[in-house]
Parts: sequence; C-alpha cells; structure tokens
Amino acid sequence: MSEPESDARAGLGLFASLRRLLSTALELGHTRLELASVELEAELQHVQSTLLWSIAAIFSAAIALLLLALTVLVVFWDTHRLLAAGAVTAFFLLFACGAALLVRHRAQTRPHLLAGTIEELKRDVATLDGVRR
Repeated sequence: MSEPESDARAGLGLFASLRRLLSTALELGHTRLELASVELEAELQHVQSTLLWSIAAIFSAAIALLLLALTVLVVFWDTHRLLAAGAVTAFFLLFACGAALLVRHRAQTRPHLLAGTIEELKRDVATLDGVRR
C-alpha cells in the first residue's frame, strides 16, 4: 500500500470518528433536552394544580369564615358585641399571619427547577473529565 492511500484512509477514519463523536454528543444533548422538557411539564402541571386547588380553597374558606364571623356577631349582638367583633378580627389576623408564614416556608423549601437535568449534566461533565484524563 502506498503512503498517500494510507494517509487518505487515516483521514477518512478521523472524519468517521469525528462524525461518531458529534453524533454521540447530539444524542446526549437530545436526551438532556427531553429530560428538561419532562421536568418543565411536570412542574407546570404541579403549579397549575396547586393554583386551581388554592383558589377553590381560598374561596370556600373565605365564604365559611365570613358566615362564621356573622354568626358570632349575631349571637353576641345583645351582650358583648364589641368583644365578639374584636375576637373575630383577632382570629382573622392570626389566620392571615399563619397563612403568610406557611407560604414563605413553602417558597423556601420547594425543589429547584430542573434539578434532575442539572445533576445529569454534572454527571456527564464528570464522566467526560474521567475519559480525558
């Protein structure tokens, strides 16, 4: 075999290797994008469901609390109307503070968006670092 033919074959082998490397990198990127899209869809569904049920709960609770407040005021109207109004107001204030604390806690402890995708990318980088060394 002559020298130019072996150089040509080596060049073709190099291009084939580069093509396979690019193909593998694209497949890896595609897989990571699919994982990210699945995580985003799950997060969106979770947010939608939570929002819908939160609105329903808030509306129902508001109606119930309004009716409870009116009931307490009617019952104590003749004897202790100011005490009853103050107690109802204090209850609503404490409830609002508790709800605000709960919302803050939930906001601070929620899982990070795309945490699974980020972990997979870190593993990919670590694997590629191991291959290069």
